[in-house]
Parts: sequence; structure tokens; C-alpha cells
Amino acid sequence: MFSGMLLIFSPLIIGYLIPIKQVRYLNAVNTLTMRLVMVILVLMGLSLAGLDNLGQHISTILYFAVTFFICIGATNLLALPVLDKLFPTETHGHQHKLTLSTMMSESGKLIAAVAVGLVVGLLLNHDLSWVDTASEGILLLLLLLIGIQLRNSGMTLKQIILNKSGLMIAALVVATSLPGGLLAAWWLDIPYHHGLAMASGFGWYSLAGILMGDGLGPVYGGASFILELARELMAIMIIPILIRRYPLTAIGYGGATAMDFTLPIIQSTGGIRCVPIAIVSGFILSLLVPVLMLFFLSLGTN
Repeated sequence: MFSGMLLIFSPLIIGYLIPIKQVRYLNAVNTLTMRLVMVILVLMGLSLAGLDNLGQHISTILYFAVTFFICIGATNLLALPVLDKLFPTETHGHQHKLTLSTMMSESGKLIAAVAVGLVVGLLLNHDLSWVDTASEGILLLLLLLIGIQLRNSGMTLKQIILNKSGLMIAALVVATSLPGGLLAAWWLDIPYHHGLAMASGFGWYSLAGILMGDGLGPVYGGASFILELARELMAIMIIPILIRRYPLTAIGYGGATAMDFTLPIIQSTGGIRCVPIAIVSGFILSLLVPVLMLFFLSLGTN
């Protein structure tokens, strides 16, 4: 079990130890990371195409995704408003409207990558046994690059420690997501460590889907991808609604995306005071996604 964990964690740790100061190299890392994500998502689509009884598996994927979405979302939203009651946060939104197409274009590209892989796999009808091996190799490189990105994201340990609101949000999101995953696992009658792994995506749908697919196969990978994508799309809709009265709740529901994809929405509707909180909470949750998910997945290996 631990040797397998070490093999997966090693690229992430090595990447985190690599400082990069030149902007052009960081841009190259970001570009390569995105391209590798697209490649692995295409491979995920190919894996789905190789499943027997594909229609039945798609129903299972949707059922899993909806169940986890309801259970995790409910446990998050029941607890996060407590932070707003205990630690009121002032907001000053700018009131300018963000277009839906701008907010959803990146999500659409990733969905399209999975769809392309699925369609190509169904049309070619070739042997797809090589897909899992290829995905594992690319995943190791991707984790190395993600480690580099996290190290060079601009967040120092001092900045993280001093932002108590961001720390509390991240801690509460983790503390409430995991019970939600256990509840969903109980309802679906699947191993509890699978439920804990599914609950550890925190909105990072591309990486979560890839890790779950690599660890448990395309059904779990597809379910995780849809689950976290649905969380992000829901965050886009509810952040502008909640952030005036419940800013910490709105930021917390954004999960790992609060430091990147939903950050412009948080800044636009909540004001500049919300930005450091969102970046810190999003950074911590992003860092924990591969750590927690790989740990829980390793519990089922021999």
C-alpha cells in the first residue's frame, strides 16, 4: 500500500521542491499542464468507450455523481454558515456582471475533451487496453507539474497561517465533505474509503476525475469528474446570491476553485476583502486534493 502511495506522491513532492522564478518558465509549465489534462481527459473518454454495457455504466456514473453531489453539498452548506455567524466579514462588490460564456468556457473545453475520447473510442472500436498504462504515465508527469504550480503560486507559509478565515474555511470544508462522502458511500453500498476519496475532490474536477479514474477505473473517474464539475457550476450560480450575507459560505462552497476559476466572481460580487480569504482557502484545498484522494485510494490496495 505505502509503496504505491510513495510512487504516486513522489512526483508531487519533487515538483513542490522546485522553485521557478522566471515567468516564461512558469507559463510553459502552466501551458503543458493544461495540455496534459486535456490528453488525459481524452483518454478517460476512450476508457469509457471500452466499457461493456456502456449505457448501464453511464447510468451508474450519473447516479453516483448525483448522490455524492447532494450528500457533500448538504453537509457543506449546513455547516459553513456557522462561520459567517461567528466571524462576520465585510463585503464590497463591484456589481459588474460576468458573462456566463466567460465563466463556463474552460469547463466546456474539458467536457468536450472527454466527449471526443468517448466518440473516437466508439467509432474506431479498436483494442483500448493501452489506455490505462498511458494514463498512468501521463498522470505522474502531471502531478510533477502540479507540484511545481503549487510551489510557485505566490502563497507563502506566513500568508497562509496569518489568514485565519481562509484556514477555517478550508478546515470546515474538509471536515464536512468527508462525512458527506461516508453518507453517500453508505447509501450507494460501496466501500467507505471509496466514498472518502470521492469526497476529496473539493471542486477540482479535472484532477479529481483523473485520479479516481486511475485508481478505481473509468466509472469512478467519470462520476468524480461530473460531481466536481457540478459543484463548480453550482458555485458560479450561488456565489453571487450568498456572498453578501454569507461571504465565507460562498467562498467555502467554491472549494479549490476559489483560488482560480471562481475567484473573479468572488472579487466582483464580494469585493477585494474576500480575495485573500478565497486564495488561501482555495490554495489549501487544492494542495489537499491529491494528498487526501491518493491516501484514501491507497487504503484499498494490497
